[in-house]
Amino acid sequence: MIAAVHAAGIEHPWAHQARAAEHALDGDSVVVATGTASGKSLSYLVPVLSTLLDGAEAPNGRGATALYLAPTKALAADQCRSVKELSQPLGHSVRAAVHDGDTPFEEREWIRQYANYVLTNPDMLHRGILPSHPRWSSFLKALKYVVIDECHTYRGVFGSHVAQVLRRLRRLCARYGASPVFLLASATAAEPAVAARRLTGLPVVEVADDASPRGELVFALWEPPLTELHGEKGAPVRRTATAEAADLLTDLTVQGVRSVAFVRSRRGAELISVIAKERLAEVDRSLTGRVAAYRGGYLPEERRALERALHSGELLGLAATNALELGMDVSGLDAVVIAGYPGTRASLWQQAGRAGRSGQGALAVLVARDDPLDTFLVHHPEALFDRPVESTVLDPDNPYVLAPHLCAAAEELPLTEDDLALFGPTTEELLPQLEAAKLLRRRTRAWHWTRRERAADLTDIRGEGGRPVQVVEAGTGRLLGTVDAGAAHTSVHEGAVHLHQGRTYVVRSLDLEDSVALVEQASPSWTTVARDTTSISVLETDTEIPWGDGRLCFGSVEVTNQVVSFLRRRVITGEVLGETKLDLPPRTLRTRAVWWTVTEDQLDRARIDPEILGGALHAAEHASIGMLPLFATCDRWDIGGVSVPLHPDTLLPTVFVYDGHPGGAGFAERAFHTARSWLTATRQAIASCECEAGCPSCIQSPKCGNGNDPLHKRGAVRLLDVLLEGAPEEKTDGAEDGAEEGTEEAEAVAGASEGSGGRLSAPAEGAAEAAPDREVPPVP
Repeated sequence: MIAAVHAAGIEHPWAHQARAAEHALDGDSVVVATGTASGKSLSYLVPVLSTLLDGAEAPNGRGATALYLAPTKALAADQCRSVKELSQPLGHSVRAAVHDGDTPFEEREWIRQYANYVLTNPDMLHRGILPSHPRWSSFLKALKYVVIDECHTYRGVFGSHVAQVLRRLRRLCARYGASPVFLLASATAAEPAVAARRLTGLPVVEVADDASPRGELVFALWEPPLTELHGEKGAPVRRTATAEAADLLTDLTVQGVRSVAFVRSRRGAELISVIAKERLAEVDRSLTGRVAAYRGGYLPEERRALERALHSGELLGLAATNALELGMDVSGLDAVVIAGYPGTRASLWQQAGRAGRSGQGALAVLVARDDPLDTFLVHHPEALFDRPVESTVLDPDNPYVLAPHLCAAAEELPLTEDDLALFGPTTEELLPQLEAAKLLRRRTRAWHWTRRERAADLTDIRGEGGRPVQVVEAGTGRLLGTVDAGAAHTSVHEGAVHLHQGRTYVVRSLDLEDSVALVEQASPSWTTVARDTTSISVLETDTEIPWGDGRLCFGSVEVTNQVVSFLRRRVITGEVLGETKLDLPPRTLRTRAVWWTVTEDQLDRARIDPEILGGALHAAEHASIGMLPLFATCDRWDIGGVSVPLHPDTLLPTVFVYDGHPGGAGFAERAFHTARSWLTATRQAIASCECEAGCPSCIQSPKCGNGNDPLHKRGAVRLLDVLLEGAPEEKTDGAEDGAEEGTEEAEAVAGASEGSGGRLSAPAEGAAEAAPDREVPPVP
């Protein structure tokens, strides 16, 4: 260890770095949970480099090996660059290489045979390395360390898939005689040891005593001003967070401040870049080339060029999605602008932590959207600064997650009864079902994969719903980039405005069978927003609790979603210019949901007549979805909602909130167990907003599937009042993670005296009062 530390030029490791390295070298799996820029990478690199250095003269010419897993390609590429710089004094003892979907095929064979530090992502491990384990046998046989960086990102369905991928890795390593030590790192993990044990299935030592020096971080909460425009029913309209963030990025660039603006969507990143370039051209044309967009869907060479320009300082400003959130070393960054609350406090602090990574002071600005949660947070900063980050929610035993991994494991090596404990208690129940489905066949004492196709292709661990759609320029045939299959219906439908590297295109056609969208370059003065419809049916009710006369339920549902039209909106103001119909096929999603019903007697007590019932339910649904991220580790695109004045399955007025992932992700279950606190917070968010009849800061949504009609603010408050009258006390005995945290959040909301929560839903054709309303995530 001493040789590796000094050879790498590390003179005085901080206490947490030394402690983590010692545990790792002693064979203990470790999670390092210290702040951003606290040297976590050295906590795992010191034992890794030390072990690789000691094994450099091994008889097989390779010696010990190590595997690094990152949630994004950008982070893996960045870490590879850092490792090569750090290990230069060690000569050729450390042979680091990135192995992901961008790696040329001619390099992959060299990596398999000679690299001793392979940097990849869970997707490549799942689809490429584990199914081809005989070709990786020498690497796996010598595997000493598995590094899992930014481990807090492995939550929900994605985290559950990764947990099973890691169990498959452990099983194959044992087959080759290896038992690697797992080294995990995150700046923003709650109960890190608990989350790490859940992810890896192993006991893990926690190191959380941060001994690194820190510069001052000034954090500003920014609410965009009201404009002279008015939305539905005359509601006031604020300037968009996108336009505000673009102006801030422009001002910071003019002053020579190195900055990143984080945006929630790919389109938002492109828009901020375009607007900032236009503003900069008015000041100094030489500055326009120093601002760019960075997002998924770019070609590999474009991403690498942008990363180099950011590191070198050639770029002063960057509008980026969360691809740059996750630990990329952008030392020298002075400011971060966050366009809209990113969904969790964990992501907020990850993004803010990108500034000031060299120990200097830094600035972070959260620009609020017209959203119930954003508005609440800028008026009540204690909900951000006085609360810990969220606990990590994942469920490796989810049968929708586990089943395809059992098939993949059986193809890698036949499953035996000795493997059941590794994959969890649900395994024994699932194997007969997989046999009945003719996916597995039992021979003697083992289960075998029965089909010719690859079992690893049964599931997409990120839930992106199939082959990405290629975006091709019609006139030249040039490939511009890709769009995830799950987002294609809403983002590259015929007539959609598509932005790429600051250039504007209009989609001429979308071929879903061949997964190709043809685009033409154009300069429209508008952007486009898709509108869709959603229906929901109850498949099975698992749990049902009386709430006075009403009921609170949790179970399985099927959601059917169809994009039916799109709106054209002015870029800066959001003014609607027109609507165009679309003819796209419906998509279905089987998932988990929480729902509540009210009776006619309750409606009478709440003074809600049939004329306002649809609007009251609709408003309560919008606001409850907006507030759920305070109670569950979810982004609002992880969840959806439907409200129906008379649902055919319940025969009562019903509001549904569901997980936007096949099989569920644990968010609706969290909502069920914290329902009293969650709906109390929702009621307070609506009631404390100063608007008269509802606005984007409480119950309106620019993405509403029903065009924000009908909505009834006062009816929603009275409806929630009568529902909460019968709410039972919540359990606080730890039976459900986060129930106590949810209560604390509700207390913060209950203390509010002004402005609160509001924007919600995704578009569909206009609705009559009897039609369901919903807010939906993209359906995979």
